[in-house]
Amino acid sequence: MNEQIELLRQRDQFYARARRSVPAARRFAEWSLSYWGLTDWERSADVLLCVSELATNAVVHGVPPGRGFLLRLCHEDALVRIEVHDSGTGVPQVAHPTLDEGGRGLLLVSALSDKWGVGERNPGKIVWCDFALM
Repeated sequence: MNEQIELLRQRDQFYARARRSVPAARRFAEWSLSYWGLTDWERSADVLLCVSELATNAVVHGVPPGRGFLLRLCHEDALVRIEVHDSGTGVPQVAHPTLDEGGRGLLLVSALSDKWGVGERNPGKIVWCDFALM
């Protein structure tokens, strides 16, 4: 009975359009990384920060009132992917930050992740970023 059990490679969680959803999404990501044995991975803090940034963008810009967003975390052989699915319109872009507080989320995501982008969804979009397991 020494069979090797494959851990789930995809974890999904739905969140309401509320500020409290951002720390909840981060805790979910932290638990998922732990479940996959990646707690001590040198990029785990970067993954958690990007989850926070993408969740914040969804709550502030991407989710229409009365709706929510889906956080999907995927772990493949050499990759961790974060996806945030929302039903809002518009295409997120890296903004040039000003002296204001906001506007740095996607700049951080683009700097910390290996690759990021926006995919289509009906309705809405999927904002994703990838981290190579080194």
